[in-house]
Amino acid sequence: MAVQPTVVEVAQVNKLFGDVGTGTLALQDISLSIAQGEFVSVVGPSGCGKSTLLRIVADLIAPSSGSVRVMEKSAHQARLDRDYGFVFQAPTLLEWRTVLKNVELPLEIMHGATADWKARAVEMLEMVGLQDFHHHYPWQLSGGMQQRASIARALAFDPALLLMDEPFGALDEFTRERMNLELLRIWERTHKTLIFVTHSIPEAVFLSSRIVVMTPRPGKIAAVIPVDLPYPRTFETRESSRFFELVTTVRETLKEEFVGSAVVSAGVVSEGEA
Repeated sequence: MAVQPTVVEVAQVNKLFGDVGTGTLALQDISLSIAQGEFVSVVGPSGCGKSTLLRIVADLIAPSSGSVRVMEKSAHQARLDRDYGFVFQAPTLLEWRTVLKNVELPLEIMHGATADWKARAVEMLEMVGLQDFHHHYPWQLSGGMQQRASIARALAFDPALLLMDEPFGALDEFTRERMNLELLRIWERTHKTLIFVTHSIPEAVFLSSRIVVMTPRPGKIAAVIPVDLPYPRTFETRESSRFFELVTTVRETLKEEFVGSAVVSAGVVSEGEA
């Protein structure tokens, strides 16, 4: 199998919010390579820096030290070149624009309202199954449909990399599972590289080719776990013995990190009291 080029290279990244000694160390010594076409999920406890890492890759915030390269260029240049699309936890659609106009928005900013780019917006809505909702407004759609529109907007300008920050966290379980299948269908069709932040271990196992497990704060990479479930994945995938084995592996890795963190914290308290 041919080696795929590296799309994201994170090297020795640290992130400190505030001043040395009094601030919060969110990320510590993060190094990670992601190849073209991978679907990589990042899981870990609340506050471990998952979203911070995603925002550093996107050049929305800067690391305190270390480096990030996207498409063999700095993260800053990749943002200027629009090499990635970002899907946030909330759909962030403009309520006064129709679904079609929301998807067209980045294309208007980049290229103006040309016929080619209008056709591109229509194509993206068809891909996410919203071809009958062009002229609806966001408030007329369900939460899952709003996130589909958000994904269509992020893909409209054909970025090489898609970054997703817990996009399905607010959805009910049934809708979330349907959105997982929809996302996999889009990923398999577009061959994008995808980084997906989630709190859900089963969701990460179902979607990913690899899972990055992070420790409690300061966030470090505890393990990178390959997922050997075959694609395409279906509802039946979630019922396979291998699926449950992988869920257990990720859960046990997180448990070990929690226990280790608690022991260290208890030791620090004991020393302080002594």
